[in-house]
Amino acid sequence: MTTLMVQGTTSDAGKSTLVTALCRWLARQGVAVAPFKPQNMALNSAVTFDGGEIGRAQAVQAQAAGLAPHTDMNPVLLKPNTDTGAQVIVHGRAVTSMDAAAYHDYKRVARQAVLVSHRRLSEQYRVVMVEGAGSPAEINLRANDIANMGFAEAVDCPVILVADIDRGGVFAHLVGTLALLSETEQARVQGFVINRFRGDLALLEPGLDWLEAHTGKPVLGVLPYLHDLHLEAEDAIDNRQVAKEGERLKVAVPVLPRISNHTDFDPLRLHPQVELTFVGPGQPLPPSDLIVLPGSKSVRSDLAFLRAQGWEESIRRHLRYGGKVLGICGGLQMLGNSIADPLGLEGAPGESRGLGLLALDTVLEEEKQLRNVRGHLALEGAAVAGYEIHAGISRGAGLERPAVRLDDGRCDGALSADGQVLGTYLHGLFESPAACSALLRWAGLGEVVTHDYHALRERDIERLADLVEAHLDTARLRALCGLPG
Repeated sequence: MTTLMVQGTTSDAGKSTLVTALCRWLARQGVAVAPFKPQNMALNSAVTFDGGEIGRAQAVQAQAAGLAPHTDMNPVLLKPNTDTGAQVIVHGRAVTSMDAAAYHDYKRVARQAVLVSHRRLSEQYRVVMVEGAGSPAEINLRANDIANMGFAEAVDCPVILVADIDRGGVFAHLVGTLALLSETEQARVQGFVINRFRGDLALLEPGLDWLEAHTGKPVLGVLPYLHDLHLEAEDAIDNRQVAKEGERLKVAVPVLPRISNHTDFDPLRLHPQVELTFVGPGQPLPPSDLIVLPGSKSVRSDLAFLRAQGWEESIRRHLRYGGKVLGICGGLQMLGNSIADPLGLEGAPGESRGLGLLALDTVLEEEKQLRNVRGHLALEGAAVAGYEIHAGISRGAGLERPAVRLDDGRCDGALSADGQVLGTYLHGLFESPAACSALLRWAGLGEVVTHDYHALRERDIERLADLVEAHLDTARLRALCGLPG
């Protein structure tokens, strides 16, 4: 069994993309491969088939490998709930919240969870394809590292270093990163991949020759820039739009400080009939057909932020003019009458007044609800699949008009009596074509074009594997994976 690790010179250098590509490339050859990220910091997460929580990037990589997501693929997940603190999730379960200094000491404990998960995957799969986090050259984070070279040293695995040439300074990134590593860490780096190149490769080749001569390490290939590549972002909000023609539904999403699972909106952003706007601090909510309140890792503080921006009055004015409002997870909780956090799970203990648009009250409880679910929307009875990740339990008369009836017999969310406000705990509901179409018709779109987001994601995973085949040194990659040439 072989472990190969992809590390990056910076955040967003292409680690997630390259691991996804390599997983599908290997899976297409019949190689049993599993993705792995020792430690992830992200507010975009997915529910695994074993009932835990991991980063969404690892769920996409599992899809690329032809596997169901499992908690061992991302044993430590950090979900920031303040500027200096985060909820710590180990093996899919929230264990505590702590500030950065406390977590620095806790990494000794987290390290054991990482090594246990890696061992289990190594026993089941021919190749474990590992994604690092951030950069391995962060000097202040080197002690007790479990995310980059600290992990590679612990399991004795080779490393590929990837850099994004589109940012500029790609040779400085690669050479500088290598220079800041120890001698044993430098020896682990078996080659470089340059990501997102556009232009004439012949003009880059002198630089590649210099890089190989200067470092003594091979360039494994140069991946071209793909203008229409869409993979779910690990953390940063993706604002890119595709070309839209004809009738369009205008959708506005307030960007809250602790917005979570904003990948919920990728199917809308890419839908040919939706004009999606993420609204940031200091910006007014634009005239829209639909306002969507997203998930949040700190619901009460994000609700206070929403009010401070003047968005509450904008939402009420939007409803007076006949617009629709949808709340997802934390957004559902905000739509109710009150949100109570007696245990201080997301900040100081206390209770906040909700927007009062749905007759329900929410209490945050210690045990998080984690489920993959299927059911049918109240709108048109449309089939829907999604996942729940929430600490809040909502109760109240508004729930007697549920937004979704689940196949497990439960009801979810609420639809207001006038039909203008809908709230649900289900993330991913726009990924179901029937549900997405029903929601767009509810929001005011006439003739809706069916849009299959899953097929789009699968198409792009295949394209990434094609790039590996066409642009990387596959013989060297097979050797690094311990496979015959």
